[in-house]
Amino acid sequence: MFTPLSLLQKQFGYDSFRPNQEEIIQAVLDGKDAFASMPTGGGKSICYQIPALCLKGLTIVISPLIALMKDQVDAALETGIPAAFINSTLSAEKASAIYSRLYKGEIKLLYISPERLALEGYLEKLKEMNVVFFAIDEAHCLSEWGHDFRPDYLVLSRVRDVFPEIPIAAFTATATQKVQEDIIRILRLHEPFQVRASFNRKELFYRVDRKEKVLRQISSFILDHSDQAGIVYRTSRKDVEKTTAHLVQSGIKALPYHAGLPQSTREENQEMFNRDEVDVIVATIAFGMGIDKSNIRFVVHGDLPKSMEGYYQETGRAGRDGLESHCLLLYSAGDMIKLQYFIDKMDNPEEKERARRNMQKMGSYASVNVCRRKQILEYFDEPAADNCGFCDICTGEIEKVNGSVDAQKILSAVIRTEERFGLTHIIDIVQGADTEKIRRLGHEKIKTYAVGKDKSKKWWRGIVEELISQKAVIQDPESYNALKLSPKGREVLFGREPFFIIKKDDKLPKVPTGEEDLFAKSGNYNTDLFDLLKEVRTKLARKKNVPPYVIFSDKTLREMSALKPVDNSAFLRVSGVGETKLEQYGPFFLPKIREFLGY
Repeated sequence: MFTPLSLLQKQFGYDSFRPNQEEIIQAVLDGKDAFASMPTGGGKSICYQIPALCLKGLTIVISPLIALMKDQVDAALETGIPAAFINSTLSAEKASAIYSRLYKGEIKLLYISPERLALEGYLEKLKEMNVVFFAIDEAHCLSEWGHDFRPDYLVLSRVRDVFPEIPIAAFTATATQKVQEDIIRILRLHEPFQVRASFNRKELFYRVDRKEKVLRQISSFILDHSDQAGIVYRTSRKDVEKTTAHLVQSGIKALPYHAGLPQSTREENQEMFNRDEVDVIVATIAFGMGIDKSNIRFVVHGDLPKSMEGYYQETGRAGRDGLESHCLLLYSAGDMIKLQYFIDKMDNPEEKERARRNMQKMGSYASVNVCRRKQILEYFDEPAADNCGFCDICTGEIEKVNGSVDAQKILSAVIRTEERFGLTHIIDIVQGADTEKIRRLGHEKIKTYAVGKDKSKKWWRGIVEELISQKAVIQDPESYNALKLSPKGREVLFGREPFFIIKKDDKLPKVPTGEEDLFAKSGNYNTDLFDLLKEVRTKLARKKNVPPYVIFSDKTLREMSALKPVDNSAFLRVSGVGETKLEQYGPFFLPKIREFLGY
């Protein structure tokens, strides 16, 4: 009889469980319900794959990730788990063959979508297949309080009616306490074993830059991470296309992904990214839930995300293998105006208020001088240190400068023009611009005209955006975004409250890119051998028609390049190599390593 630990070692090639995995698995094997909030890359899949191997019957995984199901099944098959998926991409003939195997008990792990489960009589049909365990992935989609509520998920509330005795486990990476309670209530989990793993993704470096020349900023960042895989998120399809074109012109292998593209193009672009044939995908938030790629080294947000949950999930697609990765957010006050525009068009008052709070939280995250990681963790009700040592705030890239005098110049101009004008006109006044509008309104005669002519338009725009971010000034959408002073703004204007601006110190040394850090951590890691092993992996992946990471992750290949195994027993000591993969891939990798070493 295999134990969970022996299966982990034999099938998956890992010496020990990650935190919480063993406890969740044991709860399921004891017949208990479970709820697990675990960060992306925290090893959720093992929590239902090992029970699938231990239990006598069928384990069903409910997932919205139709685009990912094939890769998930391929990965399970690679570790020796009899797995399959049923979704709308299968032909009737292929689906029929899978059902035949299900009725014969030949499949241990079945992935299906909530849409499939919603079909009339489908749950009852599953009763004929000896189902012993239900795993609900991306469970936050159940809750209206979650950032990605999907009405189709509500059909899962019926699972308990049809299968009252079998364990149900819900998994998510982005649940606040309120969302967690909602999930447990909707699924009717009975006294579930509950795990709230830390939301701290220690391998992710968080950075926020003021958005200026956004396309140039994005390409410059990516060129600093050349030959690494990454995702760039933009809000609109138009910006996705513009950004992709700019990156390609800059010599970066990039492809677009958004809902306006034909499905076949989206699938092809995603496949090319998964197979390491392009480095960068530029996408709307339609992209990502179908990504299980472990070697993503950076995520760039070219626009402010709508919510902290969304931001956490999207940045969490980097560094799934636990290796250092970088997250850049480019932000301007204009992002808040765009989001507010969409919020104003919402009909549901509760939904509108929730969206407004989410927007304000993200605006605060991007603008205040507080550790980025601390803000993320506290959002998810997790205590955090004031200094994480691994974000732009905590590594000294940020400098606080007293900007009270310049803030007062802007605020004075706003008051003297009766709070009737927007950002551009106020900056023109302070700079002393000679425009037709200023002359027509007589604004060249007010006291604050030209008081800031010694500084650039870029500088003054930064001051205004900082005033908006810190809520000293608000933009009134009903008055064409005219600037108006808040109570805090009046305190700053009259010198009763200081006003600090955040300044980036571009002269500070850059935080090392992932590659430099990986080299340091790998000790004897040999880049030439690593490149050779990647070639072997790529050829095998193409032959088997699977993404390269399904065969071995970059992390496993790096360890292989450091340990340089030359026989079966040494190969098994590499983390991520189990007996199944030794049997399948040892004959391809071991001869190459021996040849490299001159054996």
